[in-house]
Amino acid sequence: MRKVSQLPMIALCAGLLAGSVQAAPLNILGFDDMSCAAWIASKGDADQRNLYVVWIRGFLTGHNYGQQGQQVSSISSGTIEVNVNSYCAQHPTGLFSDAAFRLSDQFSGRNQPLRK
Repeated sequence: MRKVSQLPMIALCAGLLAGSVQAAPLNILGFDDMSCAAWIASKGDADQRNLYVVWIRGFLTGHNYGQQGQQVSSISSGTIEVNVNSYCAQHPTGLFSDAAFRLSDQFSGRNQPLRK
């Protein structure tokens, strides 16, 4: 009988230990400065802005590779710019890589936030 009463305590401890284990941080391979401030500053530099947009397109391609059942359909560079501009206007201290995450959410049809 005593073992039965200890079982809930063991399960509780195991659950607490499992909950304290954290996933490895996401390693984003991008530019040295992925801030919205850098994105906004690139407005007058067509070459730099194009590099950022191409990086986001590559990010979305990576999403399609990893989530083949929920792919981002064709998306124009203009649509990327409009959405990142909007994100960075709302989150001026944020990262434009986070805007890329939101694009993958919105345009993959799943409308659920990606878990980092």
